[in-house]
Amino acid sequence: MTSQHCQDTVEEILAEIGGTCVLMRTRLIARVVTAIHDEALQPFGVGAAQFVLLVVIGKLGPSSRAEIGRYHRQDRSTLSRNLKVIMTEGWVEEDPTRVHGRVRPLVLTDAGKELLIKATPAWREAQAQAKKVLGQAGTVAVMDIANNILSKPEAV
Repeated sequence: MTSQHCQDTVEEILAEIGGTCVLMRTRLIARVVTAIHDEALQPFGVGAAQFVLLVVIGKLGPSSRAEIGRYHRQDRSTLSRNLKVIMTEGWVEEDPTRVHGRVRPLVLTDAGKELLIKATPAWREAQAQAKKVLGQAGTVAVMDIANNILSKPEAV
C-alpha cells in the first residue's frame, strides 16, 4: 500500500467506495430482484432462494450437496439452511436408489415438481417485473455475466 492510500480520509474512502463499489451495486440489485420474486412466490409458500435451489436440483438431476453447492456457488451453511426448508416441505428428497457411501444425491419429489408447475406463472410475472427494473441492457448484462460464470465452474 502506498503512503497516499494511508493518507485517505474516511470521507474520501466513503466517496470512492460509495460511488464505484461493484459489491454494493450487485448486492442492491440482488436484494431488489430477490424481493420481487419473494413477493410473487409467497402465495406458494416458497421463497426466491428456495425456488432457485429447486430449479438447480431439477436441472442437475440426482446430485450431491457438494455438486449443488459448487454449481450454485453457495457456501455449505447457506445451502444447508435452504435445503432444510425444501426437504422439510417435501419438495426434495435423498434418492435412495443412488446412495453410494456417504454421498446421498438429492432429487425433486413429485410435490417439488408440482410446486414448480404451479408457481411458474408467478415466477414469469416476477421475471417481467425484474426485467423492467433492470432494463433491456441491464438484463442482457446480468444474464451474460451469470452465464459466463456458470460456463466456468472452477473459475470462481
